Amino acid sequence: MKEVEQIVLDLKRKIFKPVYFLSGEEPYYIDVISDYIEKNALEESEREFNQTVVYGKDTDLGTILGLAKQFPMMSDYQVVIVKEAQNIKELGKKSSGDEDEEGEKSSTPSNNAAQAFLNYLQSPQKSTILVFCYKYKTIDKRGAIGKAVQKNSVYFESKKLYDNKLPEWISDYVKNKKFTINPKAAFLMAEFLGNDLSKIANEIDKLLINLKGGTEITVELVQDNIGISKDYNVFELQNALGTKDILKVNQIINYFASNEKEHPLIMVLSSLYNYYTKILRYHFLQDKSKFAAASALGVNPYFVDGYVKAANYYPVGKLKNIFYYLKEYDLKSKGVGNSSLSSGELMKELMYKILH
Repeated sequence: MKEVEQIVLDLKRKIFKPVYFLSGEEPYYIDVISDYIEKNALEESEREFNQTVVYGKDTDLGTILGLAKQFPMMSDYQVVIVKEAQNIKELGKKSSGDEDEEGEKSSTPSNNAAQAFLNYLQSPQKSTILVFCYKYKTIDKRGAIGKAVQKNSVYFESKKLYDNKLPEWISDYVKNKKFTINPKAAFLMAEFLGNDLSKIANEIDKLLINLKGGTEITVELVQDNIGISKDYNVFELQNALGTKDILKVNQIINYFASNEKEHPLIMVLSSLYNYYTKILRYHFLQDKSKFAAASALGVNPYFVDGYVKAANYYPVGKLKNIFYYLKEYDLKSKGVGNSSLSSGELMKELMYKILH
């Protein structure tokens, strides 16, 4: 993200701001910024007396403000990092001037700590770098505190990345590390690791340790280093379904059924929903040329031919039935209308209905 890159670039240039409020559903970027500050804002010799890390569930705003108002010792700055800031109760309370649900000013008496925080934001300690890591959610932007942190701090909101953007994110991450990755390998990694950027970044970093700069990451490297079966994975399942290769589909599903922990039904259902959604969208494209289709479907042009072939096997009427089956088996996986079948047995049933 350009916003993250700019914040980190400023930090590298020693351009520090008094308050950073890092929030949002995607924790990865929050960690990127806060970790950089924690490891680089101060020299190692300065950290012992000038760097403090606290956790939201173990502290309160009053304590944090007390720390922030202290002066550094033999250093230009002190750093105060508040991890798990979403657990600070005062940040969720109304303060004087907040609007209620009808848009009226609240008559609730001011919360002293919240009001003190508002005052601090207006006139922060210049020698303090105060960092809030407010993960998995965002602060109420309509409230007084929400408005104040947006106006008077480096406010960053980290949004969850859509699944169809994961392969592109992986490619960009690898590129920034001075490597390249095959589109199929990026897709396979995204499907296997799921929408957890921290986990993906960690797996890529481990994979790159023994590679020379500029090396292309192939499907084989991903399979060998991340523990993905070469023949039995979600990507190969989609390929087999796309060509109605019944034997291959059954082989893969039998493998999944024997390894339910590594291939949970919920992951398979999510992958298939995304796959068949793209096939349905392809049917209704005005421009079905390769690059136009790739852009519309949010995939690399490398994969378009596969969707073209699959569209021939799955007309719109059949796709409607498939979406019904996916919903049906999602409910069954949660115990609705299913009292005894295992996840593996449910997968086998689902594949039969999709293929016939």
